[in-house]
Amino acid sequence: MQQEISLKQAEELIATVGRDVTIHMRGQPGIGKSSILKSLSARFPNHTPVYIDCADLDLGDLAMPAMNHESKTTTFYPNERFAIHNNKPVIIMLDEITKASEPVKNMLLPVMLERRLGAVKFHPDSIVYSTGNLTTDGVGDSMKAHAKNRLTSVTIRNPNDDEWINWGVDNGIAPEILAWVKQFPHALACYTDDSQKENMYIYNPRKQQDAFVSPRSLEKASHIVKNRHTLGEETTMVALTGTIGESASRDMSAYFSLADGLPTKESIYQEPEKATLPSDPSARVILVMRELMTITEKHMDAWLTYLQRLPMEIQALFAVNIMASSRKQIAATNKSFIDWAVKNNQYF
Repeated sequence: MQQEISLKQAEELIATVGRDVTIHMRGQPGIGKSSILKSLSARFPNHTPVYIDCADLDLGDLAMPAMNHESKTTTFYPNERFAIHNNKPVIIMLDEITKASEPVKNMLLPVMLERRLGAVKFHPDSIVYSTGNLTTDGVGDSMKAHAKNRLTSVTIRNPNDDEWINWGVDNGIAPEILAWVKQFPHALACYTDDSQKENMYIYNPRKQQDAFVSPRSLEKASHIVKNRHTLGEETTMVALTGTIGESASRDMSAYFSLADGLPTKESIYQEPEKATLPSDPSARVILVMRELMTITEKHMDAWLTYLQRLPMEIQALFAVNIMASSRKQIAATNKSFIDWAVKNNQYF
């Protein structure tokens, strides 16, 4: 029986039952659990997205007593961070709830089960879910049985290279990093897999680590890589080591010279039949990743003319990934691409 689901499956689960059931997503650090709030917000534009950092809360951050002088009683007024005072549906992410203090967890139990904070009920269309790490991660996650019984816990697996690259293409990740992940997909593996005991890139709670590779740290590394010419080689490498670890930064550095030696976009678009072809397989992957993020309708024909001079596996890499990206319409409406796809339908 399958014990894990993907981030996309978790998003679908929350979108489907999140009004009635609190889904608790648990997974290793930095795999993108918190990012689901953004995608859920896009699916539910009439909801107000609410990020609650549970580990940073004290009881006074949830609700405060207010006096009613007529009835000579008090009631609790919820903090406005929950956005339930606007009488609109909300999407509440209780982030890192398993690291919250016990009083805060207890105060949030009605939120998870009854969609209520104090005496104030949420809009009936509101969605609530929570996140936390695996207990084996060793970063302080715990939840008592009575709390667990109020939610549905699911384990989120690490994204694979194709899933993360598809996300990276749509979110402007440096092509050198996308190409590196494509060539070293085990950089996204999980330490719970016994076959990854010797993996030097990934998070491992049994080791003392200052930095490691995760989807989150790769996204941060992208900003460094994009500015490496300004930073200089030494600063770039030190910064990368402090972001993704020494093994990953050292191995990734080989991709920088390959990227610098690629033909310019202008040369490809102006003379697609004569522009230089990279001979190194990794350089070809970087080239494809660069184009995936920047291709326009104007230059699609020229790029396809150039692309078909490269090996078939590189052509397929571009085709499969663009059809999985937000730019798929550019390809789907281009006659040259359609002709290529019909001829090479085995890749779809």
